[in-house]
Amino acid sequence: MIRWVGLAAGLALVASASVATSQNVHKSWKKPPTISRIQNPDKTFTPGADLETIRDRGWIEFGVYEDFHPYSWDDDGEIRGLDVEIGRLIAADLGVEARFRLLAAGETVDDDLRSWVWKGPLIAAERGDVVNVMLHVPWDRELDIRNELIVLTGKYMVEEIAIAYSESHYPEDAPVPAYFRFDTVAVENDSLADFYLSNLAGGQLQANIQRYRTVPEAMAALAAGDVKAVTGPLSQLQGNLAPGISVHQPPLPGLSRGKWTLGVAVRHNYRRLGYAIDDALGAAIADGRMQEIFDQFGVSFAPPVR
Repeated sequence: MIRWVGLAAGLALVASASVATSQNVHKSWKKPPTISRIQNPDKTFTPGADLETIRDRGWIEFGVYEDFHPYSWDDDGEIRGLDVEIGRLIAADLGVEARFRLLAAGETVDDDLRSWVWKGPLIAAERGDVVNVMLHVPWDRELDIRNELIVLTGKYMVEEIAIAYSESHYPEDAPVPAYFRFDTVAVENDSLADFYLSNLAGGQLQANIQRYRTVPEAMAALAAGDVKAVTGPLSQLQGNLAPGISVHQPPLPGLSRGKWTLGVAVRHNYRRLGYAIDDALGAAIADGRMQEIFDQFGVSFAPPVR
């Protein structure tokens, strides 16, 4: 699932990247199309809802990614996760009920913003099938510029790349990327970690990279002994730990940007809603409520620069 590397900025993160040989990797290096203004818009209808409407009706709907443990997932019919708790925190501050919709990730973040924030799914039967707020959106200037019909706001955390590893395979020294020229490592398919390791050292690690649909599946393979390590976002590695597995953050040579800030996205004409959300998140970070949410899921909280 691509949540960061679909960005044009994310595709240039590997300083010494060579041409990828994997078909999946090659496909995903295409730059997302520039989103242009809507031609001949229907001026009688605008998707979404403003802050006053949300307060009057008494509920707000958040979009969260499906199958994205520990942030959001379907637990026997109940949507749970760290992002879900953050949504509830925002809703409580606004004085309304929190509702959630699990979203399938598109090929790029740009696709997700179009489908779920400013326009609606291309195959939707009705117009306006968007959420009020989308969580876990990279707070990136180029993404913001390309998508003029959305507003990025509400920065609430910093994510970074790390390595989870089997303590039995590495009892003394935790692995660094160079180890994976000889040892197996799992990654989420078409992720930043996948691109990074695939292009490191001229592709010398390719033979030992095993790709999985999600980070939880990669971590399950590590726990089962099918691989010796997993490279991916620190929070997802921590949120899917099993006995005998540790996580560390070694230097990552050739990766020029291994950290990124995450926030929320709202439609451009609902800026007052965005301001209210930003205020709610800022207060939660300042008074420790955000830290408490991350502690519930065993994930380190790195606050953003606000």
